[in-house]
Amino acid sequence: MVARAYIKYVRISPFKIRAVIRLIKGLPVTKAFFILKALPKKGAFLLEKALNSAVSNAKNKNYKEDELYISKILANPGPMYKRYKAATFGRANLIRRRTSHILIELDTTKKSIKS
Repeated sequence: MVARAYIKYVRISPFKIRAVIRLIKGLPVTKAFFILKALPKKGAFLLEKALNSAVSNAKNKNYKEDELYISKILANPGPMYKRYKAATFGRANLIRRRTSHILIELDTTKKSIKS
């Protein structure tokens, strides 16, 4: 692990984030940025911000962006905001607003470690 970014309490379901995560897991950072820019999803925008933060953390440790790839990326569930909506016959239905915690870890490629 070279660099890490952890974003907490993101207002999107982990299920929706994981759909985007499957596309970029294990890719080099430059390729992942291109894929995230092209996707018209909220999860792609949020992951792009997290990835940008992780790359900045790696640059602070004097690593080059070309050498980095995504070694670990997770979307864990966070706390749920619970709301109620009026239903028929005087009842109330529970609405769960799900949140996520996103973890991105970057590492250098194996070629750059050996040379």
